[in-house]
Amino acid sequence: MQSHDPASRSLPRSLFIFSLLYGGLVVLAGVLGTKLASLGQWPVVGELAVESGIFAFLFLVVLSSAVAELHGRSIANRLIRYGFIPLIVSMVLITLVINVVPPAAMWGDQEAFARLLGQGARMQFAGLVSYGVSQTLNVYLFSKLAGNSLGHERGAVLLFRAWLASMLSQAVDTVLFISISFFGQDLPLLAIMEGQIISKLVLSTIMVPPLILFFVRFGQWLDRPKTA
Repeated sequence: MQSHDPASRSLPRSLFIFSLLYGGLVVLAGVLGTKLASLGQWPVVGELAVESGIFAFLFLVVLSSAVAELHGRSIANRLIRYGFIPLIVSMVLITLVINVVPPAAMWGDQEAFARLLGQGARMQFAGLVSYGVSQTLNVYLFSKLAGNSLGHERGAVLLFRAWLASMLSQAVDTVLFISISFFGQDLPLLAIMEGQIISKLVLSTIMVPPLILFFVRFGQWLDRPKTA
């Protein structure tokens, strides 16, 4: 007989909150990606620029890693798969609003709106592929590096795993997205990839270690036993 006790079906608080945040950031990453951000001048590599969606995307990397650490690799992979739902729905809605829903007569920003948020089918496909592969790779590497210690490591080892998995998965994400989006066009793809990869590696080094430590500890705090 199936239990109807709500407590038996409840999610851990950290998984519930992280899932909500993850779904929102999946959509936000695509919107933020319309702006190219400057990271300033750096020694040796010079000026770095990156699409702003990386700021949201690195939060996705951190959240999926934190879920793997707290709840296991299979749950983190399920979170990534469910992330396709808000991502695809947002793509469909944006496409419909741009191409089907007519703008109001008094609103004159339709062209700018379409230029900033509109993406061709090829770029949308590239986004789906690069998201799925890179996020799954990140969780795989993060979990594999821990071995049997997943969920039990703290401090420097946890930070190193998160940093290395993020770096490698971001490099793969860049190669896939740019290759699928622009292959066959007269563009310096290798040069574009190089600049984007360096920029993302810099941001991964700065953002991922402190964020993974915060979210793992925050998740543990959320899941702490309730005191009577």
